[in-house]
Amino acid sequence: MLSTAPGGQRRIAGRPVAAIGLGCMSLSHGYGPPPADEDGERLVHRAIELGHDFLDTAALYGMGHNERLVGRVLKGRRDQVLLASKCGIVVTPEGGRALDGSPAGIAAVLDASLERLGVDHIDLYYLHRLDPKVPIEESVGALSQAVAAGKIGAIGLSEISAATLRRAHAVHPIAAVQSEYSLWTRNPEIAVLAACRELGVTFVPFSPVGRGFLADPGLDPARFGKGDMRAHMPRFRDADLAANRALLPAYLALAAEAGCTPAQLALAWLLHVDPACVPIPGTASIAHMEENFAARDVVLSEDLAARLGALINQRTVAGGRYPPAMQAQVETEDFA
Repeated sequence: MLSTAPGGQRRIAGRPVAAIGLGCMSLSHGYGPPPADEDGERLVHRAIELGHDFLDTAALYGMGHNERLVGRVLKGRRDQVLLASKCGIVVTPEGGRALDGSPAGIAAVLDASLERLGVDHIDLYYLHRLDPKVPIEESVGALSQAVAAGKIGAIGLSEISAATLRRAHAVHPIAAVQSEYSLWTRNPEIAVLAACRELGVTFVPFSPVGRGFLADPGLDPARFGKGDMRAHMPRFRDADLAANRALLPAYLALAAEAGCTPAQLALAWLLHVDPACVPIPGTASIAHMEENFAARDVVLSEDLAARLGALINQRTVAGGRYPPAMQAQVETEDFA
């Protein structure tokens, strides 16, 4: 039986994995200019050497760049990791984003992902967002056909509601649900976490350190690089940012009490509150990756975890998760 201690292994799609996975998005886009390819590859190699055995990428990340980067690293190491990727968000000719959960769209993106990754099988394949034009049953049906064809091992969903999860699970077992979850984004606590526990689905929190806010007390949006998505997110702007910064002194004091870094505190809290979840922090820094992975060894007392949760939550954090256009593509339940 696998350990349920914070640093113990967890399971995804029936496979044991380390309690913290690696989100690879920031090696290609999202948080300003990405690192050079050789630096990104060096980070992923180091992560695998350290014990990271769950890598998360997507067709969207860098418009295929991230899958190609991960694929180069996996040459000769494919059997060392559980590989996850995603379909369902496409880039329009105008450079915008559109949702495509149609069976034809899923099949086309999957084949392109397999080619970019240089593999014939992706262990866990997510529908990146629910396409409101396509019933979830049709999208999952297409993914089920990919399982039968041996192209993917298991099906995941991202940023969906509990009701949609249950509909999808009735068509084909869902192995994982990925959504933003951290001290400062509690939306999964409304319904999705409970549905995952009920159905035996592993929950995979992305942005588990609050998009860097809970990891870097000196984070300054004025220094965000070109293309950093956080520049448009309400929590990093104006009065909302000022209100959120006011939470940091008490947060840093709790990190000192726990004997860990701020990033490790945020990750340890997630491992504490959900003994089955597998957070996937991302970074372009090898040092930060190593720091994040070491959070598996941080043990929080019930009292400290409770004080931490009371300090930073949906009632104390100012601002919404996304600007309106991005929020419109998210189906996860909202406290508002």
